[in-house]
Amino acid sequence: MYLAQLGASVIRVDQIGGGPDFRRWPVGDSGASFFWEGMNKGKKSIAIDLTKLAGRELLEQLATAPGENAGLLLTNLPVDGFLAHQKLAKLRSDLITIRIMGRANGDPAVDYTMNCEVGVPYLTGPAALGDLPVNHVLPAWDLLTGAYASFALLAALRHRDLTKEGQEVRIPLTDIAISTIANFGQFGEVIHTGTNRARYGNELFGAFGRDFLTKDRERIMIVAITRGQWVGLMKSLGIEAEVADIETARGADFTRNEGDRFIHREPLFELVASHISRCPKSDLAEAFKRHHVCWGSYRSTLQAMQDPELVTQNPIFTSILHPSGLTYPAPGAPASLPSFERQDPIAAPRLGAHTEEILFDVLQLSSPDIRRLYDDGVVS
Repeated sequence: MYLAQLGASVIRVDQIGGGPDFRRWPVGDSGASFFWEGMNKGKKSIAIDLTKLAGRELLEQLATAPGENAGLLLTNLPVDGFLAHQKLAKLRSDLITIRIMGRANGDPAVDYTMNCEVGVPYLTGPAALGDLPVNHVLPAWDLLTGAYASFALLAALRHRDLTKEGQEVRIPLTDIAISTIANFGQFGEVIHTGTNRARYGNELFGAFGRDFLTKDRERIMIVAITRGQWVGLMKSLGIEAEVADIETARGADFTRNEGDRFIHREPLFELVASHISRCPKSDLAEAFKRHHVCWGSYRSTLQAMQDPELVTQNPIFTSILHPSGLTYPAPGAPASLPSFERQDPIAAPRLGAHTEEILFDVLQLSSPDIRRLYDDGVVS
């Protein structure tokens, strides 16, 4: 989808009747998947019966079709299956295969089984939970893997442009997850401390950050990581003198050392909370904007959809008709390209909507050959 939103012609190969994700929740009254139509915007769809040998051979031909901008395959099918790279490379030597995997050894894994293995559920939630794990709802490893796969495909394509060589790139979900945890410094942390990090609830680890309640009972999140963010927060609340007193008493330097803000967070939280609780959100918003404070409001999904900055006046969104029959805002590419006119999002295809077009334009099959594939139930 990321590549399609930036102009690539992406062909999704669907099993006739839909694959495992075609009815994935959330769904509408008709059973149409909002997940599916959200993740497949801008793609073309060819519906093939992959239980038939002729269907699998047709997919092999598509994956290895000739052309400078073809021969790019993204799949999560097994390494040694009918889409094995070495097998397909015999049909096109410069084929690029990007293979998403659960585990590097071929065993299955999904985001929610992987997340529990890298320690995140023991960091999520309040300290009062003790050793009870908390699964969070955002599939972070799926999202990172998708973005990394796009990057890996473009890197492999760049390599092919320079060398005329194809290759297979295998991207296990497990490796994305555990390498990210390591890159965040958490390996060094546990080796240094000899223990796992504690839970801190809504408090930001290692700097100043927490949720606060305003006078009009609005909940906001405030974060001060940089020097400028911290100075801006003090100025906006007029607490410079009180903060200086805490620094003197604690021998700390909150302006220069973000770690000190975390170590001594309790008196700082109490001070900031007392000032926030005396101000309505609108007054705080004005002061925060003036002093460049980093903050955000807590919203439900419905409230976020109605927010002008996020959605209703955000140029990445356009209201379009989706395959479910509902019309609602859909995002195009989140990247802004000032030199190019922004393109409106394209709705996800209906299953097999482009079957005939793909067979004719990509594989250059004749009309009788295409009709025969339809009659034999190989395509739909």
